[in-house]
Amino acid sequence: MNFQLTEEQIMVRDTIRDFARTEIKPGVIERDEKAEFPKEVIKKLGELGFMGMQTPEQYGGSGLDTVSYTIALEEIARVDASTAVILSVNNSLFPNAILKFGTEYLKEKYLPQVGGLGKLGAYSLSEPQSGSDAKAMLTTATKDGDSYILNGTKNWVTNGISSDYVVVFAKTDKNAGHRGISAFVVEKGWAGFSTGKKEDKLGIRGSDTSELIFENCRVPAENLIGEEGQGFKIALATLDAGRIGIAAQALGIAQGALEKAIQYANEREQFNKKIGEFQGVSFKLADMATRVDAARLLVYRAAWMKDAGMNLGEKASMAKMFASDTAMYVTTEAVQIHGGYGYIREFEVERMMRDAKITQIYEGTNEIQRLVISRHLLSN
Repeated sequence: MNFQLTEEQIMVRDTIRDFARTEIKPGVIERDEKAEFPKEVIKKLGELGFMGMQTPEQYGGSGLDTVSYTIALEEIARVDASTAVILSVNNSLFPNAILKFGTEYLKEKYLPQVGGLGKLGAYSLSEPQSGSDAKAMLTTATKDGDSYILNGTKNWVTNGISSDYVVVFAKTDKNAGHRGISAFVVEKGWAGFSTGKKEDKLGIRGSDTSELIFENCRVPAENLIGEEGQGFKIALATLDAGRIGIAAQALGIAQGALEKAIQYANEREQFNKKIGEFQGVSFKLADMATRVDAARLLVYRAAWMKDAGMNLGEKASMAKMFASDTAMYVTTEAVQIHGGYGYIREFEVERMMRDAKITQIYEGTNEIQRLVISRHLLSN
């Protein structure tokens, strides 16, 4: 068992850590307040090859391993969770659906665009009435000659406004339950495809989350991913890998909050002592650090399993569940250690606490993760 990072992984870590400190951190509080998409940051990340980290070089990506990708997300989320989730969707949910199930035509047309040519991808599964219960979706795709006609409304779409291409799930057979769901690549600008309201969120406010509306939107048949009826299978497969990204985001948030708490505990004095010298505070820090380290081991293991081609459903769910619960625990404790200062924006931990909450919800709530894990346990 080897826990040592490779030279390439260390280089990725050091590069992205420096970039996060010099390019992402300036303005992060203002972007949060204004709910402003980090357009220039994303452009620079693309130029450095971080928007297509796991896409093979033949399709315009960097061809890096999942552990490197996980490290990069953690380092970015330490500073700005919004930028991390934008990177995550563009690196996992959108390209993985095409890489695993798409035709060569789809791979050659879309992957280079989002992997380094400045375009952005999104992933649209949820609807107003169907979140965890994906088979309850109402969006339809009706075959019409050499096209499909999409009708319906999607919501909670990360990169919904800023994206250029979206993987969209719709029912091609309304009477077949989850076996009637299919997946498509849809381009912004096509007739009948519009963006609805932008959500005003508690956290990750620098990423845009919006509705997508389809009104007789004609999609070429060659933009079907896989075959008709494979959509639910595609969704589950891409979400397994996507959960590693959310786990890494949660890990980064927790690590960033822990560092802020340690720094404050070493600076703040009460009763003529640094507050870190009080057992009540020092034990909090010990618990926080232990959970962060345990989360990192779970997250990196899931990433390693993906690189090894192993079945990672259960372990990805464990990593996502534990890392996100850890992020919520650590950020809440970081606010408590800061006292009143933790409640104001200047000290940043209140933003980290707001950002942490969504990691327990999206790409499968932690209740769903527990369901996935328990089913694996009981089926053995």
